[in-house]
Amino acid sequence: QVQLVESGGGLVQAGGSLRLSCAASGRTFSSYAMGWFRQAPGKEREFVATISWYIISSTYYADSVKGRFTISRDRAKNAVYLQMNSLRPEDTAVYYCASMKRKTLTTSNYYLKNDYDDWGQGTQVTVSS
Repeated sequence: QVQLVESGGGLVQAGGSLRLSCAASGRTFSSYAMGWFRQAPGKEREFVATISWYIISSTYYADSVKGRFTISRDRAKNAVYLQMNSLRPEDTAVYYCASMKRKTLTTSNYYLKNDYDDWGQGTQVTVSS
């Protein structure tokens, strides 16, 4: 079991920046990847970004955040971060951290929320126009 705790959300004006953090505890060495998803009111939870937990990392991003968001990790601290720049009102959502354990991370599954096994409770990000 992996426990995930997100932090860093808040209210920001359009064009501003926020940095989300996800602290992982428990059997983190068994994770293949750590990712971020988000869910806006009335919408499905959608993929944002993910990073592999291998020694050599690989990253994937949703098209809507490419060039604006950056995912990174600190394996020593069992932490994952999401630097969000040039925020837009449509980025408003609850952001969730997730870990993938049952399957290896591939180009076919990095965006599939059902392939992630553990989830945090989420942190609210609100971008005002």
